[in-house]
Amino acid sequence: MSLTAPLLSAARALAAGNSEIIVAYAGGPADIPKAWDGLELPHLQALLATMSPSTTVQGDEMDFSPPHERMLARAMQLPDTPGLIPWAALAAQDSTAACAFITPCHWHVTPDQVHQTDPASAPLGEEESRQLLALIAPWFSDDGITLEYLRPDTWLARGEPLRNLATASMDRAMGRDVRPWFPDPIQGAVIQRLQTELQMLLYTNVFNDQRAERGLAPINSFWVHGTGDLAQLPKLPVTAPQTVCVGDLSEAALQGNPQGWREAWKALDQSLIAVLQQRAAKGESIKLTLCGERNAVTWQSKPQGLMDKIKSLFGSKSLPDLRDML
Repeated sequence: MSLTAPLLSAARALAAGNSEIIVAYAGGPADIPKAWDGLELPHLQALLATMSPSTTVQGDEMDFSPPHERMLARAMQLPDTPGLIPWAALAAQDSTAACAFITPCHWHVTPDQVHQTDPASAPLGEEESRQLLALIAPWFSDDGITLEYLRPDTWLARGEPLRNLATASMDRAMGRDVRPWFPDPIQGAVIQRLQTELQMLLYTNVFNDQRAERGLAPINSFWVHGTGDLAQLPKLPVTAPQTVCVGDLSEAALQGNPQGWREAWKALDQSLIAVLQQRAAKGESIKLTLCGERNAVTWQSKPQGLMDKIKSLFGSKSLPDLRDML
């Protein structure tokens, strides 16, 4: 599950009747190309055959913000610079302070890497999260950063050390070695020092002793994400189509679970994509953006002429090579 950008389930997108859809992790789990082998998505194949594609984000798998976050930011009239999309400022509705999300987490440290564990695998309850927040807030306060509880896995931070600080989305670091995803060592010096100090503070703290008694991994660090300045609150026209980002494929992709991702794609094809196909066939304007780790490609419905309709009677185009495109 993404913790940085606001994602919806396909069911909610269906209920809302959205016609502009972004699908995160449509390209599959990173470094597992065989996830596509033999995968059949008939509704997606039929839908894309009636639409025109255009590449809307060309990036790199090392960009701090994945393509779906950049596409959603554009749709919401936010800056889309990787690592500086102001998700936290938007959540706080704050266009003056420098904001960030703070996610308490467990780092598994070995001689070869510092592995970021999925927060869902070492969950915090609300009372426990508030207890931890009270414990470490003074350390942040000493550096001019205030912390505010949002939900168990996410706190809101405000303070000048966060100003113009590019940070990697939680999606980028989750389940990976965090070291390539640290902020700039000069701009992020305060954050990296706090991470080191809190590792020492929490190492022997009774807070983690209590977690150990319940068989839970210790909380020994935190991740900063969602930074970026919000010059003004976005003002979307009332008549503008609402674009949403669907996250049904995210969990399996981030966990490197190819079978789970395939099953999630099949379910998405039978539900949301099937409905979009039906709506497009009736002449409704549909925009579908599929995102991978590097790129995003948008397909938009186009008016079908007589020849297009005749061709559709004799079979549809094959599904594009989305693994390579995205």
